[in-house]
Amino acid sequence: MTTPLSLTSRQRPDATAVLKAVGEIDMSNSDALASALDALPDRVVVDLTKVAYLDSAALSVFFAHAGRVELLATDLLLPVLEISGLTGLVTVREVPSSTGPDDRHGAPEA
Repeated sequence: MTTPLSLTSRQRPDATAVLKAVGEIDMSNSDALASALDALPDRVVVDLTKVAYLDSAALSVFFAHAGRVELLATDLLLPVLEISGLTGLVTVREVPSSTGPDDRHGAPEA
């Protein structure tokens, strides 16, 4: 059974690609994440602020794209990214998890 995951992409005014993930990223859908990243050119900001869970399959995708991704993550995911060693390879910006879905005042622009 595939875990629900929504992936949407857009470009910022500076032409940086942004990939927003919503849901959970695990072995059942990490290939969709990899395909979405493969389809985007150059540097990609991956917004994980609405991801409640990710497993080693998701981490593996980020390691494979470490040279071109920047991650936005909440304090919920930050320990997983740190323990995995990913924070030593990619830029990870923390976004407070207390911000609501439509209220991201002070949060970094994705």
